[in-house]
Amino acid sequence: MLQSFMTAFGLKNSVSSDGTGSFSSRRSHPRRGCDQCVGFINGKVHPVLDWSPGGLRVFADARTLTIGEEMDIEMKFHLRDQLVDVKHKAKLVRKSNESASFQFMPISNDIQRLFQNVIDDFNAREFAGSQV
Repeated sequence: MLQSFMTAFGLKNSVSSDGTGSFSSRRSHPRRGCDQCVGFINGKVHPVLDWSPGGLRVFADARTLTIGEEMDIEMKFHLRDQLVDVKHKAKLVRKSNESASFQFMPISNDIQRLFQNVIDDFNAREFAGSQV
């Protein structure tokens, strides 16, 4: 039913066709906009709008950036008891007037573990907050 409603209004097909009614996406990882994070792109600080283990979107003036350009990315996450620093290369895949989207080059197991630590820390804080 939701799909027919969306089709009637000309909205994009976003409900999976497997009969489960779940939403589908071309993204391999869900976006995360809830973590305390800042990004450094080529040494300049940019607020992170959202991120996933596949890439990130930052608030930036993208006029000087070129689609397909590879850059050094550093993300700093504030966890409960530490700062986590993730340095990696990423490629600019989209840009707009106010943001730039990057796709990470293939990430190592160590970086995957760091990202999972960030996600686990957020989930632990949310759970602890719900118990008060």
